[in-house]
Amino acid sequence: MADHFSGPRILFDPASDVADVFAFPSPDRPGCLVLVLDVFPAAAPTALFSDAITYRLRVRPVATAAGRAAFTVGETEYGLDFTFAAPGQIPGSDEPVQTGTCTTPSGEQVLFQVGDEKPTEAEGLRIFAGPRLDPFFIDLAGVLAADATQKLAFRPGADNVLEGMNVLSVVVEVDPEVVFGPDCGPLLGVVGETVTSGGRPVRLERMGRPEIKNVVLASKSFDPVNSDLEIRDLYNEEDAFAVRPDYAGAYRARFDANLAFFDRLDGERVWPPDGRGTHPLTELLLADFLVVDVSKPFAEDSCFEIETALLAGRPHTTCGGRAPNDDIVDTLYTLLVHGVDGPRISDGVDHATRPATHEFPYLVAPNPNPPDLMTVMTALLAPAEPEEEAA
Repeated sequence: MADHFSGPRILFDPASDVADVFAFPSPDRPGCLVLVLDVFPAAAPTALFSDAITYRLRVRPVATAAGRAAFTVGETEYGLDFTFAAPGQIPGSDEPVQTGTCTTPSGEQVLFQVGDEKPTEAEGLRIFAGPRLDPFFIDLAGVLAADATQKLAFRPGADNVLEGMNVLSVVVEVDPEVVFGPDCGPLLGVVGETVTSGGRPVRLERMGRPEIKNVVLASKSFDPVNSDLEIRDLYNEEDAFAVRPDYAGAYRARFDANLAFFDRLDGERVWPPDGRGTHPLTELLLADFLVVDVSKPFAEDSCFEIETALLAGRPHTTCGGRAPNDDIVDTLYTLLVHGVDGPRISDGVDHATRPATHEFPYLVAPNPNPPDLMTVMTALLAPAEPEEEAA
């Protein structure tokens, strides 16, 4: 799943669990950039944002590196911090009410109410925070089967494991020239994080590109260097724009081993390693942030297009980034297994429970009766019933 439950530690603190990050030019207000941070996967209708966590969106200018498939990251950072108060009561109502504060790069603070369908507006900003239907979709059974059988196992008409589930969403639409300044862009790197509030902040989780932790890094089976290490908790602590050299070797070993596994899934190699055994995608994916071009118009299914164009040595043609309706499982598996311009792989799940809209706040209203996560996962992981022998 995109970044849902991406490591053992985060399972015990769902309010800090980053489920998804999106970054795309606004289809509603051309010239603006939309940033979305989804947390608390499989949220119950009563779920609330934590008052002990800062929900953070980080943006930095990036540029393509000379002579290699990579991005250089600028020093200037534009941060948007969202903090929440403990819920209170409105006289005459039994429903708890939660308020939040958005702190902009300039230090301005904008107050808003969680769950208010009318967006809060300030100069260069529109804000929504509250429960939403989870926009992600995936054939998780097919992903697990591929890992177990070491061959592609997707099937047409597969089930979306997140069907009907909710998340808590922070949606902010910014005018980059107003909020970030006139010199930002056009290429921007975007990361979503949860960090502890107060005192010295501790990064709890972070996310850039989808499925890096849960698909690419999760398996320990193929990594001879770190075969006993659950690496995702360490990876979550990293600054996506400046990975610590202390653990970079461990991350590279896991990327090299697991990316080679994906390249073998169809029996053909499209990503030969270099003389040191480095996979051609390792350095690109280790720099784990979304890349969006704010000078391009909104486009769906453009996730990874800037990266694949860079790998192919051609100019990118779309905004890149990631929109909620992007079928990123198909896109990612196609890149890992078939290469830049190979035939498209489908996991058999083509859309979310209800697709996102093109109007703010883009993600649709939550399911008032979401399914129970444990029931869904128990059914998914149950051993298959043995087939009856023909008489």
